[in-house]
Amino acid sequence: MNTVTSKDGTRIAFDQYGAGAPIILVLGAFNERPTGVPLSQALAAHFTVFNYDRRGRGESSDTQPYSIEREIEDLDALITQAGGSACVFGYSSGAILALRAAAHGLAISQLALYDPPPTGAKAGTLVPQLTELMSADRRGDAVELFQTEAVGIPAEIVARLRHAPFRPALENMAHTLVYESTILRALPDGLVASVQTPCLVIDAEKNPDVMHQAAQSLAEALPNGRYRLLEGQTHDLVPAVVAPVLEAFFLSR
Repeated sequence: MNTVTSKDGTRIAFDQYGAGAPIILVLGAFNERPTGVPLSQALAAHFTVFNYDRRGRGESSDTQPYSIEREIEDLDALITQAGGSACVFGYSSGAILALRAAAHGLAISQLALYDPPPTGAKAGTLVPQLTELMSADRRGDAVELFQTEAVGIPAEIVARLRHAPFRPALENMAHTLVYESTILRALPDGLVASVQTPCLVIDAEKNPDVMHQAAQSLAEALPNGRYRLLEGQTHDLVPAVVAPVLEAFFLSR
């Protein structure tokens, strides 16, 4: 494990794999570094991969108050560590964070976004609700609210997941769901159109229609955007499928 220090003093933990052009993985909600390990290893033959814990989770520290700008500064610190510019892969809500970072002007040479979720008012309404639940230390309720309202998991399935072995890990990350919901608020007018970075938007075939619509609309709105449907895939990252797509895109320039 390595660390970099963000502008506000937050310690960001990361692992580094392979050798070659740098790629930074930006993971989404309920994810820490272990989620990115299989994909990092699959890409390591051609790239130097930086797989990090976003602030407030894993072995990274946290600094309040939270802001999207501070998360962008975290990514900027990693880009500096990588040599001053890097390709970036964003997964789920991490894809929206990566998009915001590109619009902010970070030195991102190419951008690949896997299953970027819809953004808008619904996420905004979750922020005060999740904040209130966390103030009362109701971590389990925060997890379930995000699962039903943001992820769209049916309530009956959420109820069955209460005793799943991974539930404690989700509750440990519950405070970061406020961060995710903040990121998923409506994007400022003109933000997507301002991103000139070459971008591949990847959409898993077995996603619900709302996810397909979000991915297609984003790809069309990006000045240098491309859309790729991954047949037979779900929202889960499958390195054997995703890595070749990323290699072809990131090695194309």
